[in-house]
Amino acid sequence: MSARHQLQLRIAPWALLSVAAVWGLAFVVMKDAIERQTVNNFLFSRFVVAVVVMIAIRPQCLKLFNKDLLLRGSLAGLFLGSGYILQTLGLARTGAAITGFITGLYIVFTPLLASLILKARITQLTWMCVGIATLGLALLSLQGWSIGFGELLVLGSAFAFGAHIIALGKWSGGRDAYALTVVQLSVCGIMAGVASIFEGGYQLPPDSGVWATVIFTAVLATAVAFVVQTWSQAHMGTTKVAVILTMEVVFAAFFAIIFGGESLTLQKAIGGILVLIAMFVIVIKEP
Repeated sequence: MSARHQLQLRIAPWALLSVAAVWGLAFVVMKDAIERQTVNNFLFSRFVVAVVVMIAIRPQCLKLFNKDLLLRGSLAGLFLGSGYILQTLGLARTGAAITGFITGLYIVFTPLLASLILKARITQLTWMCVGIATLGLALLSLQGWSIGFGELLVLGSAFAFGAHIIALGKWSGGRDAYALTVVQLSVCGIMAGVASIFEGGYQLPPDSGVWATVIFTAVLATAVAFVVQTWSQAHMGTTKVAVILTMEVVFAAFFAIIFGGESLTLQKAIGGILVLIAMFVIVIKEP
């Protein structure tokens, strides 16, 4: 193994952790914006701006498009877009806390799909980390519990996000991460645009504040974040990716306390610590 590859293996988990931090912050930043614009309109604006910025920065990435990259990038984008839309539909029918917990269950779907599709061997230590992180997510998110159509929609989104992680784990190696991300986000933008038709059609962000949120989430939480995720998944296992990304919920709670005025309870503190333990153990112990 070359020194460069060893360095990439060491950097990848921490690069992915930075993605979780940005997504956690995005939850807090987006809260006000999506009250002033429908979610699918906001997502369409976010994905389109992200794609335009990426192509403007590196237009030569379009030359890397071929049948193989377009097919796999489109399928990965289909999983990702489905996750966002199902999550949005579910959120409209159930509570935000339960939505956060059920979405985080991609941490369970990911190793299951990895063992079935990728024939990956899931160790007992990995399952232990998955269990600890799932318990931590429950403590961070849940105040009550009910099962209805909204919860089932969110469960579908968790499956879709898990499938997206598996797709990148299988297809990101040997392909340009930047070009693959452009294709994925383009598909997500198309799906959000179609979904917005059923909300009365697309409308531009209503004011400068929403535009600022669109630009922030498009550049950092979308373009940069998904390039980093796509690159990272070429250097690490899919279940490790899922466990690290659950830190998004921890960061969201942290930023909500710091910037959103929410209170820190003992239950949330214990939940956050459990997710942290699971992440550190799987990063240090698992290849």
